[in-house]
Amino acid sequence: MDNHQDQIHDGGSDLSEIKSKLYEMQKDMKLIIEQTNRQNIDTVFAYLKSNYLGAIESYINEDAKSSLEKNMVKKCDRRTECASIFNSFLRKNSNLIRQDNSQEDAVKNNKSELARLRSVLPYDKCEVCYSEVAQLFAKQVNLMESMKVYDSNKGKQQEISMVPPREIVDGMLEPLCHEKRFEILKALTGSTQSFSSLSQLTGLRGGNLLFHLQKLAEAGIIMQRHERGDYMITATGFRIMEGISSIYSSLACQVDEADPEIIKDS
Repeated sequence: MDNHQDQIHDGGSDLSEIKSKLYEMQKDMKLIIEQTNRQNIDTVFAYLKSNYLGAIESYINEDAKSSLEKNMVKKCDRRTECASIFNSFLRKNSNLIRQDNSQEDAVKNNKSELARLRSVLPYDKCEVCYSEVAQLFAKQVNLMESMKVYDSNKGKQQEISMVPPREIVDGMLEPLCHEKRFEILKALTGSTQSFSSLSQLTGLRGGNLLFHLQKLAEAGIIMQRHERGDYMITATGFRIMEGISSIYSSLACQVDEADPEIIKDS
């Protein structure tokens, strides 16, 4: 058991190192784009794909396997079968990292397959395992976006006009519009939490904490494993927090690029 936990910990360290390397690669590529021509850029991308993407894909698959082993429902007669299906699905999606920058249809098909998997899950407790798979899938897609393997922003301007204001305000913005609820979501994004641990984190007690948890649960952003069980973020909640993080990082980068002295002075 200790060895398995060490492997999970090591895997997390490896993934942190990969993220750091990817960030450095992105900065290097930005410099290359500014200083060289398109032919050389294509050559560099081909070199990176042939030398690094296979290793990155392997780490992603190991991380997914470890996360499923740790977070899927333990007492379930279909656990082994579902773990095999989920791992196969995530491996197929992570393999897109090796392919060319034209994966929009493939990612859409995988999203549809993920939705289909949810529709055939037989038990209420299946939502726990499905949420874990959905979070891992979202992480993979986010990585592909950061590496410019997949661009989900195509056509987004047209889609914005179709966003329903009331649904967004009532279902997303209003539940998040409280510091304590946001603290709860930040904690749940990292791991499941008990009522007592969330109470300690937020400083809220009894009914006050329950009020905020119910607000988030009613919006479908969090869920409780079972009655009196731990709380966990749903796939919807994870994507919302992922979007907020992306917006925050994007705006911070814009401020940094516009005037580096602003951050220093603050």
